[in-house]
Amino acid sequence: FVFVLGLVLTSTTSAAEPNLVGWWTFDGHALDISGNDHHGMLHGNPGFGPGVYGQALELQGTPDYVTMDGYEGIVGAHAFSITVWIKTSVTGEIQEIVHFGTQTGGQRCEFRVHSNGLIRMGPGNGRLEGLTLVNDGEWHHIAVTIKESATSSSSDVRIYLDGVDDTEEGHEDTDPYDFTPEWDVTIGYRLSTEERPFIGSIDDVRIYDKVLIAEEIQQIMLSGGEPYPFASSPDPVDGAMIEDTWVNLSWSPGALAVSHDVYLGENFDDVNAGAESTFQGNQATTTLTLGFPGFAYPDGLVPGTTYYWRIDEVNDTEPNSPWKGKIWSFSIPPKTAYFPNPADGAESVDPNADLGWTAGFGSKLHTVYFGENFNDVNDVAGGLPQGTATYDPGPLELAKTYYWRVDEFDAVDTHKGNIWYFTTEGAVGSPDPAKGAVDVTQTPVLTWVPGVFADSHEVYFGTNADAVKNTDTSSPEFKGSGNLGSESYEPGQLEWDTTYYWRIDEANNANADSPWKGNVWSFTTANFLVVDDFESYNDLNPDDPNSNRIFMAWLDGFDNPATNGSVVGHAAAPFAEQTIVHGGLQSMPLAYDNAVGKSEATLTLTDQRDWTVNGVNTLTIWFRGEAANAAENLYVALNGNAVVTHGNPDAAQRNAWTQWNIDLQAFADQGVNLANVNTITLGLGNRNNPVAGGAGIMYFDDIRLYAPEP
Repeated sequence: FVFVLGLVLTSTTSAAEPNLVGWWTFDGHALDISGNDHHGMLHGNPGFGPGVYGQALELQGTPDYVTMDGYEGIVGAHAFSITVWIKTSVTGEIQEIVHFGTQTGGQRCEFRVHSNGLIRMGPGNGRLEGLTLVNDGEWHHIAVTIKESATSSSSDVRIYLDGVDDTEEGHEDTDPYDFTPEWDVTIGYRLSTEERPFIGSIDDVRIYDKVLIAEEIQQIMLSGGEPYPFASSPDPVDGAMIEDTWVNLSWSPGALAVSHDVYLGENFDDVNAGAESTFQGNQATTTLTLGFPGFAYPDGLVPGTTYYWRIDEVNDTEPNSPWKGKIWSFSIPPKTAYFPNPADGAESVDPNADLGWTAGFGSKLHTVYFGENFNDVNDVAGGLPQGTATYDPGPLELAKTYYWRVDEFDAVDTHKGNIWYFTTEGAVGSPDPAKGAVDVTQTPVLTWVPGVFADSHEVYFGTNADAVKNTDTSSPEFKGSGNLGSESYEPGQLEWDTTYYWRIDEANNANADSPWKGNVWSFTTANFLVVDDFESYNDLNPDDPNSNRIFMAWLDGFDNPATNGSVVGHAAAPFAEQTIVHGGLQSMPLAYDNAVGKSEATLTLTDQRDWTVNGVNTLTIWFRGEAANAAENLYVALNGNAVVTHGNPDAAQRNAWTQWNIDLQAFADQGVNLANVNTITLGLGNRNNPVAGGAGIMYFDDIRLYAPEP
């Protein structure tokens, strides 16, 4: 055993990452296989049982725990990360996963399952929590990352559940992390006060002295104990803006890397393809200097340019080498002004607001041009320069569009700026579909919010942007007028995959500034039919004529619980789901309880009833369940009787968004007239032969009809 274990430890250690300071697999032992010899000692009567990979530590809470004698964990305010697999079903109790430090608040690490079933991380004073329950009796991969000199805030501490960021956002706690060594690292118990035992299973605990990135955490979760082979932690960070003409690139090497192939260029596709022109060579070091004589780009990096780079990790003794890296980027600011405030195209801008911008690279003076006409602002020259990057245009008119430009002077040349524009408040706004929206239904209802002074409006709509922009009421793009309170327009059946433009002009005869010509907005229709994307549902009271609550459209078993165990929507607003979403802003939550045999909800179709247009042949439904759900058959029915069941009997337990594609011929074979589909039903159980079963919750989104690919 000792000989074989020695081989395992030697093999694993040679492949371990330099930032991995402790790794306990609990495969029948508590040895540290990181190569740092932080071996564990068992206390109480812990056992070993089935784990995610090999065996796992089983703790019964008597207390059972493990201490890493002589290893006191991460000291001071150093960055670190912890990853672990856990399984527990305990409720109402605090359960310590990893603990070290002193008894004093702010000086100890408490990584635990809190009494509310959420992951909690803190230094003994402040704390940060995850968002999802983990005490469901299922295996979950948990990770926490702590920045250097961190506080218990979501900007410094991140919690990952099953490879996905699960941190409570916006939490700002100023209590610092500053760990003082005293108690050894303990797994499954809070040794400093002898309390909070973990009851359940723990597998594959790792401690790193760096902040892991999401890709590394996912690799650790999926690798079965294998090290992360890819380059990571780019410096500068991906997407950084570098205010200089040189830069020093660096990265953290993959665990198996012996050398590094470096690719760098100004074209993403070339770097991605490994074009010869982008290959900077193979090197042993993890740094690369750019922008000096003797280095790449010897004449300096070019302002206004984005550079892309990639590191492939190489080890000729490994069959999977090289490991192709992600593409990172950094940019050198342009010599022209950028980042305007108000942003280009902004609406409802305060007419008394000052203008601002970020000065161009190396600029010394700024010349501002401002007006109501694009061409006038674009063509003017000879303005007076100024030293500050702000400009006060004076009080502006309401509901009016203004154009502006900033030219930058860098002591040698003048660099003409782009034309930006904004519209002051009082004008029509909040278009729906949103400006530039894509995948819009072919039967949209266009809505907007009227300007504060408008009492009437005119609608212009068409497929030609210039025609919509320049037209008047004598043109075919004019679609009619309306008064305050009727801010909607239905253009009827539109073409697939086509861009449309629209404009709303507003007026008020009592206002001297009237009329107000609107901006041109656009949207593009989908290349599929939208059966329901769940975006139109709201929380308005039923007596409101605009009320559209989700459970009033999708009829569930609320009024007939003896035969239908479903409930659509949440018990309190927002009734539609707004966090667990596949596309857009909302999805449909459907709770099921098959004690009565089946659970289903039905939507009656008012449009999109012809499921033969444009040759559509596939119904697509996105769904997501939870691991704690009872395993029930998932089915869809059309016109009340034609049923297709998902091929996976455990589909309800899928805790990731899953695409379900159904050939419409499966319904036609059951007698459905696809040219006249009047209802669609989503359900769990056996619709034709109901049998008592279990309960859970499902989420549905983006129900669509697709034509065959060209």
